[in-house]
Parts: sequence; structure tokens; C-alpha cells
Amino acid sequence: MTYHSDLLRLLDERGYIHQLTDAAGLDALAARQVVPGYVGFDATAPSLHVGNLVSIMLLRRLQQAGHKPIVVMGGGTSKVGDPSFKDEARQLLSAETIGTNIANIRRIFERFLRFGPEGEEGGPSDAILVDNAEWLDRLDYLPFLRDIGRHFSINRMLGFDSVKLRLDRAQSLSFLEFNYMILQGYDFLELSRRHGCRLQMGGSDQWGNIVNGIDLARRADGTELFAVTTPLITNADGSKMGKTVAGAVWLHEDQLPHYDYWQFWRNTDDRDVGKRLRVFTDLPLDEIARLEALPGAEINEAKIALADAATAMCRGAAAAVSAAETARRTFDEGAAGDALPSVTVSGEIGVVDALVALGFAKSRGEARRLIAGGGARVGGEKVGDEAATVTVSGAPLRISAGKKLHGLLLPA
Repeated sequence: MTYHSDLLRLLDERGYIHQLTDAAGLDALAARQVVPGYVGFDATAPSLHVGNLVSIMLLRRLQQAGHKPIVVMGGGTSKVGDPSFKDEARQLLSAETIGTNIANIRRIFERFLRFGPEGEEGGPSDAILVDNAEWLDRLDYLPFLRDIGRHFSINRMLGFDSVKLRLDRAQSLSFLEFNYMILQGYDFLELSRRHGCRLQMGGSDQWGNIVNGIDLARRADGTELFAVTTPLITNADGSKMGKTVAGAVWLHEDQLPHYDYWQFWRNTDDRDVGKRLRVFTDLPLDEIARLEALPGAEINEAKIALADAATAMCRGAAAAVSAAETARRTFDEGAAGDALPSVTVSGEIGVVDALVALGFAKSRGEARRLIAGGGARVGGEKVGDEAATVTVSGAPLRISAGKKLHGLLLPA
């Protein structure tokens, strides 16, 4: 489809679009007026992680196209927990913990979006941040069931993939969790009423929840709302992006040092560089086309450009420069052999074997004990599984034992 609005052209060119409701209607609306659009984020941790970054970038693209981003923090829904495609219920958090998490997470959005004055709407395309506890905490149960619950079909909700997957595995789905999709649908209705919000965006796993909100607004208010979802961002080998040996790649420097964040992007597979540059940086498309076409080892220039741009956007330009310099010194010292020990790896190696090969452990048993004690790190991230493996391709990978022993795994 040929889009006429700057918004959908931008999202299409950069590879964000997976599903749309009424593409022609949204395209026409975005071409003639400012469209307020939102993404919701539950405050289940003190930081967001790389898995949330696509949704953050959606809001950034919305603003770049002249529209109004609405960041919705789930102060209310975090008390329930989104069951979508989860094997078990989330741990329930206290209101105090959720409030602290929201305060920490807000700092992340201020790096990606332009906000209006504190507590104000600001200009037409200035971002705002709201907490759905503002309306969810004030709901009366019986009026909510009567006025809102009657618009939801249990038969239809049971057919959503996120619910079917849980039930097909015979895994418990509590009544509390089942209500999450109703609350998210109600969020869209409230945002439509309070802020004129017409668009909800998110990952493809949120499709059912988003469509619920669209149907609710049509039934309750006769308002036409729209949705855009992104494809699941995976690595070239099919694994989920952002999952590393040590777990999540956090956006806050409190949870992950600048160098390790930079190195995560630097270690991108050759086949993924172009896609990552389009989605996670603001580099012009013609420059991205040049970078992803670089032959052989020259593709490392593209990976460094990705790491620099992604780190500068999330952590600041100074952090990106510092991380790149640390990486340069680490590589130069390791390559020269005068500071860091190294071992050449062809493809995949177990962390236990790598520790032994570098001389950081005298035996596999000692290496396993090192891992069990939390003393082994790969790329700055703690290794928690003694069976963990790492793939070395394209760039050296730093491995550490304790605070003083550092080495490099070099690609063959």
C-alpha cells in the first residue's frame, strides 16, 4: 500500500509495521491532523530493557512525524500483571515499589522524547506521561462491570492467542490476570476521552488487548480508534533480540554499564545490522543502505555506527564516545597480547570451557564453581548458568573472572 501520511511512510520505510487496523483510515487521519498516540509500559522493574525499545522508538517516530506521543505508565495495571504469552503469573508488586519504578523509568523517556513543561500538555506534538492508576484506582467494581464489562465477550477473549496458548498448555490463568485485557482496553477508552488519543501502538503480542480497546470505544462512545503493531524483533538465528547469557539488556546505566550496552549493539550479527540501524537509530536511510552493503570485515564499520548511535540516543553522546574508546583499547590490548589474554573461537563455546582455555580456572569444576558464585561475566553481564554458551562472530567478546581477570574471545 502507498501511504500518504508522513507517519505511516516513516513507519513503513523503517520496518515497524506488522499489523494495522483500517490502514487507509489511519493514513488519512494522520495526513490531515495531529494524532495523539500511546504505548503502555508496566512498571515491573526499575528500568526498561532492550525488549521495550521498539515501542519507545515507535513513540519517537510518532513525534518525528509531527504527532503527539502519550507514554502510559501502568501504575494500575502493574498491580495485575500482563499474562500475554507468559507461562505463569507475574509476581505482585506493592504500590510503593511500582511508584519507585515509575519515577526511575521516566528518566528513560526523557532521553528519547521531547516533553512539554512538567505537568502540562505542552505544544501539539510535545509528549506527555500519564499513569493509568489515575483512573483505574478510582473504579467502583459494580458500575465498572455494568458500564464496561458488558461490552466484552468471554468467547472472543478466550480465542486470543495470548490466552489460548496458556490454556492449551493447561497452565493456570487467574481471574485477576484475565482482567488485564479488560483494563488495557479501558485505558484506551479513557485516553480517548481525556486526551483525544486515537492510536495505540505496541508489539504484535498486544494485538488482542489493543483490539479490545478499539471495540470498547466504538461500542461505548462511537469513537473510531486505530492500532499499529510491530513485528517481533528477532536475531538472524531466530532467537529473541535482547536475550543474552546474563539475561536482559537494561536501558538504565544503574543496571548495565555504558560499555556493556555499547558492546551489545557492537556484537550484532552481520545479517541484522541493516534492520537494527533502521529501527533503533535516526541515521538516514541512504547512509544505512551504504553501511549494510559493506563487504566482508568492513561490515564492522556498520556495527560500530550502530553501537555509537544507539548508545548516544539512550545514554548520551559522552557515554557513546567513552564506550567506543574503551572497546578500542580493549581490542588493541587484547590483539597485541600485552594486556589481555585471548583465545580464538570458531563459532560457539561453553563459558566453562572458555574460562579454562583462558587460564581463569584450573578445571571445569573450578569454572562451574566460579559461575555458581557469580564471579563469571561475559560482555560485562553476570553468567548464572554453568551450561551457558556464547557465540563469537565479528567482534571480540570480553570474558571476566572476578574483578581482576579479563580476557577476550576472538573470532576465528
